[in-house]
Amino acid sequence: MTPAASRWTEYQTPTAIEEALALLALYGGRARIIAGGTDLILDMESSHTPPVDVLVDVTRIAGMSDITQTSEWIVIGAGVTHAQIEKSELLRRHAACLTESCGVVGGPQVRNVATIGGNVAHALPAADGTIGLLALDAEVEVCTLTDSRVVRRWQPLLSIFAGPGRNTLGHHQMLGGFRFHPTGPGEASAFDRIMRPQGVALPILGLAVWLRLDDERRKIDAARIAIGPAGPIPFRASAAEAVLTGAPQCDADVMESAIAAAQSQVQLRSSKHRASKEYRHAMVAVLLGRLLPAALERAKKS
Repeated sequence: MTPAASRWTEYQTPTAIEEALALLALYGGRARIIAGGTDLILDMESSHTPPVDVLVDVTRIAGMSDITQTSEWIVIGAGVTHAQIEKSELLRRHAACLTESCGVVGGPQVRNVATIGGNVAHALPAADGTIGLLALDAEVEVCTLTDSRVVRRWQPLLSIFAGPGRNTLGHHQMLGGFRFHPTGPGEASAFDRIMRPQGVALPILGLAVWLRLDDERRKIDAARIAIGPAGPIPFRASAAEAVLTGAPQCDADVMESAIAAAQSQVQLRSSKHRASKEYRHAMVAVLLGRLLPAALERAKKS
């Protein structure tokens, strides 16, 4: 028996959300959901997560691994892998910041199994996929078992974050998927990050931008900027968004004001494993300086 396998006794493979939630409710805190397991197994092996009795594999549940589009939304199942997102033509057209953020997670082997639901549920403020979703103003579907009935509710993405590595989900709840509006004419997004190349590829800072131009393509009609890690949970730079909204296309003064607003609002700290607070502060300017012009050019062409 491997060290990881010794940390659970049963491995369940439900084929419906109702069945998965019933298992979670039955075992309470002694069961954990698994999909790709790229975070969970490592956490168990390093004792960051205590052993459990049951792992509940959700990858066989219909819809959990699908990317679909309706008249209003793009919907991504919580079991969709980073590789699926990275390769999706639909998402490349309508959610570039998400394909770019998921495309830098780990290596190809990790992206082939790691899921967007696991990325979000792990609740790390620097999670790349989460930063991309946040810039798209994504909603998350929380599935809850109530009186033997499954209630599925869409709610704001940040509502499930409780702090670094902690989410608000109870033992009777799981993630079903994510949804956001596809980019339309005059809209575009972009993502980039700074990371340590040595050893484990830890993100020093990740940033995603979404912009919408007015009909004449002369002014920024709306803006969203997501940054991480910039506090205990993924972060929206609302002060910088306010500077950009209604402004003419980013001239030097607008860019400088937006960067200053973002730098004044972020909650940065020094980390011996990542970078100093001062370096991260400077990288906010570097990443915004790259991404605002990139998103603008994409929006002009859309």
